This record gives sequence, C-alpha cells and structure tokens, in this order.
Amino acid sequence: MREEPYKILIVEDEEALSDVLVERFQNEGFNVIKAQDGEQALTMALAEQPDLILLDIVMPKMSGLEMLEKLRADERGKEIMVMMLTNLSDNESVQKAVASNAVHILVKSDWDISSIVQDVRDKLANLPKKA
Repeated sequence: MREEPYKILIVEDEEALSDVLVERFQNEGFNVIKAQDGEQALTMALAEQPDLILLDIVMPKMSGLEMLEKLRADERGKEIMVMMLTNLSDNESVQKAVASNAVHILVKSDWDISSIVQDVRDKLANLPKKA
C-alpha cells in the first residue's frame, strides 16, 4: 500500500469549480495543489512533480493545450499523468490533447465530482508505489 498521499495539481480558472474540486480531493485524502492559469500551472507542475494534473483547456495567460505541450517538452514533465477538463467538445482540441499524451478528456457537462474522483483513482492505481 502506498504510504504517502497522491499529489494532484488542479488547474482551473473558474474559482467556484476549483474550490469544489480542491475540497473534494482533500477530503478524499489527496495532497492537492492548485493553479488558476497555464503559466502558473506549468511552473508548479515542473517544481512539484504531481502524480496527476487535472487541466482545464480554456484558461488565461496560457491555454491548457499549450501548457501540456510545454510540459511534455521538458524532461521533468514527460511522464506526469494529465487529465483534461473542458467545456469544449470540438474534435481539434481533443485530438491535440490526445497527441500530447493526455490520459483522459473530461467534458465538464458530462461528469459529477464523484465520477471524476473515481476516474483519478483508477488512473493513479497503475502508478508505482512510493514509500
């Protein structure tokens, strides 16, 4: 069994949604850090090395897709698991996210908080254990 909690980075510029996600994941025992724009998210992801990033596509300063591209271009960010959050359902954004190795795309209107927590747990179940 893993001895330390999983660390997730929540990147969401809608403050109300961000607060709900942070609170829920903290209540579920995760170590949560958050960012509200793509630039801040990239800096935090590279410094903090989270186990998983929940990344909104549409954000100020740098889009989630651009942030993901830059994350993957850095050695420290190549292996970080990323799940994309979006209100968009256009195929171009989805294809770009998939091309940058996002592990899952979640359209915000299609999920509830419990299902996203379970999706995150399912994705993290395959990570190597940390002592």
